Amino acid sequence: MKANRQHGAVTRWALLALAVAALAGVGGYLLGTRQAHAPENVAAMPSDSGAGAVLSDASGRRVLYWHDPMVPGQRFDKPGKSPFMDMQLVPVYADAAADEGSVSVSPRLAQSFGVRTVEARSGSLETGFRATGAVAVDERTLTGVQSRVQGFVERLHVRATYDPVREGQPVADLFVPEWVAAQEELLALKASAAARDTALVDAARNRLRLLGMPDAEVARVEREAKSSGRVTVTSPVSGIVWEIGARDGMAVMPGTNLVRIAGLASVWVIAEVPEAQAGLVVEGVPVEVRAAAAPDRALRGTVQALLPEVNAATRTVRARIVLANPGGALKPGMYATVAFAGATSAASVLVPSEAVIRTGTRDVVIVVSGEGRYAPVDVEVGRESGDLTEIRRGVAAGTQVVASGQFLIDSEASLRGVLARMNASAAPSGDPHAGHRAAPAAPPAVSHRATGVVRDVDGADVFIQHGPIPSAGMGGMTMGFKAPAGGLPADVKTGTPVDFAFTITPQGEFALSSIAPAPPGVRQ
Repeated sequence: MKANRQHGAVTRWALLALAVAALAGVGGYLLGTRQAHAPENVAAMPSDSGAGAVLSDASGRRVLYWHDPMVPGQRFDKPGKSPFMDMQLVPVYADAAADEGSVSVSPRLAQSFGVRTVEARSGSLETGFRATGAVAVDERTLTGVQSRVQGFVERLHVRATYDPVREGQPVADLFVPEWVAAQEELLALKASAAARDTALVDAARNRLRLLGMPDAEVARVEREAKSSGRVTVTSPVSGIVWEIGARDGMAVMPGTNLVRIAGLASVWVIAEVPEAQAGLVVEGVPVEVRAAAAPDRALRGTVQALLPEVNAATRTVRARIVLANPGGALKPGMYATVAFAGATSAASVLVPSEAVIRTGTRDVVIVVSGEGRYAPVDVEVGRESGDLTEIRRGVAAGTQVVASGQFLIDSEASLRGVLARMNASAAPSGDPHAGHRAAPAAPPAVSHRATGVVRDVDGADVFIQHGPIPSAGMGGMTMGFKAPAGGLPADVKTGTPVDFAFTITPQGEFALSSIAPAPPGVRQ
């Protein structure tokens, strides 16, 4: 029994010791977290190496400062362990800091954001491409069936558009009152003694012809000796009814369009060609068309014309393709995929299309400049085919370029001012303090204004949720700002809508220059 009590006491003391150790660990973590939000840009770290700054490491290279790659804005004058992460501080060497045209991203961060690099290669780019299109009526096959006489529509045999029509099929029955009198006159002349006067009979026949009566109908009237004011108009071609211009009982004049018939022996395919590929499409280029209704059937045709009009909404140019349509398989309005054949271009530098950052004013590729270092490079892009883009200038074959995760590096470069210095000369490598001070020609800090809502206040750090800030090239987000030198106003606290101004320091930090409660009219 006594032994059990002693064992229980030991167990309780052991558990108590573990709890104290855990609380100590949590306290250390919280202390490190508080230090992470410290407003100082350079912090001193105690080290076992003794007092004084270390000027060089074991390799003999001069060290400017140490930093945590996960918190690049914080600098330390001594080596040691990072207060933010469970890792050793990384030295920044003078020869590396002199490279103003590149940025450093830790391998851990690059892996977390899926940074992937590929090699720019030399190769030939296929100029062929695919585009979407739609089947349309071949307007050259449109045939108008018109009235040649003045009369009335007694009966219209076609009642709706898209109805099929065969060649010789009746389209409309017309009644022509003028024909009746002219026919009676012809029959009377032939029956009277004046029939011997062939001139009068011929004149009566010509009058009927001038009134629009066909010769066959004139011969029928003379043969049957019976007048009729009705005539049947037939279709001259086979196809579908495209347009109806008359209805039963309507009065018509010579030239009135009764119906319009579209032939389906051939059709058009109107392809929407991207503006960038419009230069590859010329008259006569062979194409392969696959309709959505029959994807396993390939139809071959040629480009008849590239229409001289650009769709302002889609930035595409329409290409007209003529296709034979046996059996009428292609119907107007069907969707189709058009594959344009192209020639193989000359050898050039090719990179994945996703590796090119298009800003609207420039094209940028992120290249690998060293171990864990990346540099943005201006490039001149050429043609694009599939998932490859031609690089005409800026990157050579064999260069490692970033194919994914490049926006992380681009944003890092923007924060450190690398993009602004891409075309400027680098700082002299012999200056040991090049990494600590801005270039002499650096422009003054630009102030940006915005509105937002204070989400948290942690010491000297103010976390504000804001919308897009065009002047700074930033989208809507929640981010931390350094409080003004005089601190926050008393009426600014968590949840307060604010109107604030800030600048971006040479170290890439966002420092508030002013902050005040937002007026009621602009509160979010």
